Amino acid sequence: MTLAVLAKQRGMTVLATARRPESVAGLVSLGVDHVLVDGGTVAAEARRLVPGGADCAVELIGATTLRDTARALRRGGAGRPGGVCCFTGMVSHEWSLPDFYPIDFLPNGVRLTAYSGEAADLPAEVLQRFLDDVAAGRVRVPIGRVMGLDEVPAAHQLLEGGAAGGKIVIVV
Repeated sequence: MTLAVLAKQRGMTVLATARRPESVAGLVSLGVDHVLVDGGTVAAEARRLVPGGADCAVELIGATTLRDTARALRRGGAGRPGGVCCFTGMVSHEWSLPDFYPIDFLPNGVRLTAYSGEAADLPAEVLQRFLDDVAAGRVRVPIGRVMGLDEVPAAHQLLEGGAAGGKIVIVV
């Protein structure tokens, strides 16, 4: 959700996936332009909306959906770079790609990168601008649940099941 808000702040057209139809309205309320209910493959639907392929994608589910996400991206060639897929999520409990053969796995010209979520990897001015926007009410970050530190396992179950309904805040 936060990623969608950041993308909209930068004037991007945002396609987002939801695992449950009940999540569509919440994403639309954040400004998402097109919500795709993910039944296991979304590349064909994404390409229907963006026929040349998307410029970039952030993979938040993991190894099980990475191939489909890469297929939704713009192909490179003739001096034009392909789309970029940033792999950063792992809620699928699949941590690796067995027998990964990049030439077969990635469409021609599509680039793959990763982001581990470390604070040092995020430019301070980007984070500060976002926090200022939240504090000023220009950006809404939906809170799904507020839970105690002893409820972290339950919080993970909500996230993995796609039932968080927003950000989960852990109170220490």
